[in-house]
Amino acid sequence: MLINYKDANGKIIELEVSEEVGTFYLESIEAEKKNDRKNSRHDRHSQLSTFEYEDIRYFSDGTDLLADLIESEVVSHVMSCLNDRQKYLIRKCFLEGWSYTDLAALEGKDESAIRHAVNRAINKMKKSLE
Repeated sequence: MLINYKDANGKIIELEVSEEVGTFYLESIEAEKKNDRKNSRHDRHSQLSTFEYEDIRYFSDGTDLLADLIESEVVSHVMSCLNDRQKYLIRKCFLEGWSYTDLAALEGKDESAIRHAVNRAINKMKKSLE
């Protein structure tokens, strides 16, 4: 069986190999392509916090943007419409990054109960903005 092989210098070489070696080589090339596609899909759905920015526009000037947002009038107004439990859930999920599953385990509740409570708080916040 003849296969085309790219060496370390990028030069393509045509090689005569056994059927077994040729099949293995072609299957490994196909598996590598599938893995690259899978990783590419995963990369498109990564959180922004996983990326490193090298552009000067993304360097921090020392201000805490999250703290500024939390102290803003709009957020203060929206949060004032919530009860203590709802504020707690919003802080844990959106500011501290807790998952519904982690909160449920911490509180000994079902994950769906936490998700519903958070969604009710979000809907209450939306209504307060109308």
